[in-house]
Amino acid sequence: MSEVFCEAGFNYVGNVMAPEGERSIEIKKTVLDGRTAKLPGWQSCGFELMAHQSSITDWSDQQAIIDRHYEEIRTLAVQLTGCDFALVGSHIVRGPEQVKLHADLGPISLVHSDFAASYGDLMREYYSADTPEALLSLNKSGAKVSDVKQSSRLMILQFWRNLGEAKMDLPLAFCDARTVAESDLRPFPVQDYAGGGFDFETLGVAPSDDHAWYVFPEMNRDEVAVFRTYDSELVASGQPYWTPHSAFNDPGVMPGQPSRTSIELRATCLFK
Repeated sequence: MSEVFCEAGFNYVGNVMAPEGERSIEIKKTVLDGRTAKLPGWQSCGFELMAHQSSITDWSDQQAIIDRHYEEIRTLAVQLTGCDFALVGSHIVRGPEQVKLHADLGPISLVHSDFAASYGDLMREYYSADTPEALLSLNKSGAKVSDVKQSSRLMILQFWRNLGEAKMDLPLAFCDARTVAESDLRPFPVQDYAGGGFDFETLGVAPSDDHAWYVFPEMNRDEVAVFRTYDSELVASGQPYWTPHSAFNDPGVMPGQPSRTSIELRATCLFK
């Protein structure tokens, strides 16, 4: 049996349409300690904590992250998935200073899985557009536009790392993908995310008593939480490709004392 970490409120997508769209409702859930749980790994439940030491010592050095950490994540994504290419083209740091730049850069306190079933086609279009960002990502991975277009399988694997204090106000929790039915999901559009001009569909989640939540307490910089948010093979077979997740208020930490600071990267994994 895994230990209970806390009882916390999660903001789920509600079933009643508000004027601006589906409203969110707070549901109290038991959050279990993922460190003591017997979880099967990201391939089955959607997420996994693993040791991963980076060469980065100054996480405020954005160029070092681009030059060195992207390659570390590309290497890890290939090792974990067996893919032929792993494209890493951007990262997001979340924290108090970033929120001043754009509200989307704060911890997200809505239960969601990042991408709907349409995301694979969107990625193929993105990497076919010959933008400098797309071309740089392709070149760094050794892939070509044709590799994206002709890939037999496209998977999105994400990597979340705590950069701040071990005990924070808004830790990230994960919902076991096996406990979330497709009927619980609510696709809705996201426009101009963080002011970057990128539009896509994300998955909101309606509440269910079946959902099982886990957190990895007091993560350090030599650990990374890996989670899957898209897999064209699972989409085609009707299996869970989603991994709902959300920030939540740790009842043992006063807001902002300390605030969470984290970094996340996304690998687009291509299979020939």
